[in-house]
Amino acid sequence: MLSRQHKLLIMKIVSLFSVVRGYNIPIIVLAQYLSAIFILAPEIRALDILLDFYLFLIVFASAITIASGYIINNFYDSQKDLINRPNKSMLDRLVSQKTKLTVYFSLNFLAVLMASIVSWRAFLFFSVYIFLIWFYSHKIKKYPIIGNLMSALLAVTPFFAILLYFYNKVSFEEIENHMSHFVVISAHAVFLFLLLLIREMIKDLENLKGDLANDYRTIPIIYSEKVSKQIITALTFLTVFPVYVLVNVYDVGYMDIYFYICFAVLLFFLIYLWRSNSKQQFLVLHNVLKFLIVAGVFCIVLINPSVLWHGKELISNY
Repeated sequence: MLSRQHKLLIMKIVSLFSVVRGYNIPIIVLAQYLSAIFILAPEIRALDILLDFYLFLIVFASAITIASGYIINNFYDSQKDLINRPNKSMLDRLVSQKTKLTVYFSLNFLAVLMASIVSWRAFLFFSVYIFLIWFYSHKIKKYPIIGNLMSALLAVTPFFAILLYFYNKVSFEEIENHMSHFVVISAHAVFLFLLLLIREMIKDLENLKGDLANDYRTIPIIYSEKVSKQIITALTFLTVFPVYVLVNVYDVGYMDIYFYICFAVLLFFLIYLWRSNSKQQFLVLHNVLKFLIVAGVFCIVLINPSVLWHGKELISNY
């Protein structure tokens, strides 16, 4: 039998895992590696990418920076979450605010330390990224539109860390040959950005009561739920443009199946959106978007599965 102290320790570990949303971090790590293997460097053998120490540092720095971002976001949202997510909030409160801040600063220090080993550019990138996450959590997220935009942008930023890493490895003469990779990753990022932006606006509808009680100036509070739904509808239709580039201009292999299924799901998503008016219904829509985002990560493999066993050896410039 576990003693009371051991049980309390386990509960605090579970609580901290909940605060940093540990279930999201492996998905982010997987997405970065799959993007590197199948989009940014398909000519390089997958094993060489996985064994690249500097790339590992970039991915790990991204993961712990995002984890620290969840912590500071939880720190500032503690009162709002008591209303919107009472059960999760009670679990999160098993770890004191002082402990959360200690872990937050420790993770950020570790992130910039690892980035500095890679290069001064990586150090600068993550220093700015950490500051922007804090600035968003402390100030920006309470404001309509700009808060939603910044949240979605911060979520896709780690993919540009991978992009910059690979572009730093090629010579100036080779950059033109890699422009197609840049366009493809940018189109993927725009599509993901739009899905994340839609999800943020669904969260505003879902968390209406807590936002109102804590003086958050979200779109449904200021302009009404109808206006919020109209914007979500427009953003959903905008996803057509990056997908057109990926499917018709560049070859994404069998991943086009994922995009076609996405459009079908998003059509039903919009129909259900306009019929929704309760927290539970908006939660369903939120989970649909989460499923599409996670499914999109795994479907990156469909671009060209043969990359896993083909490609030349990676030659590091570091």
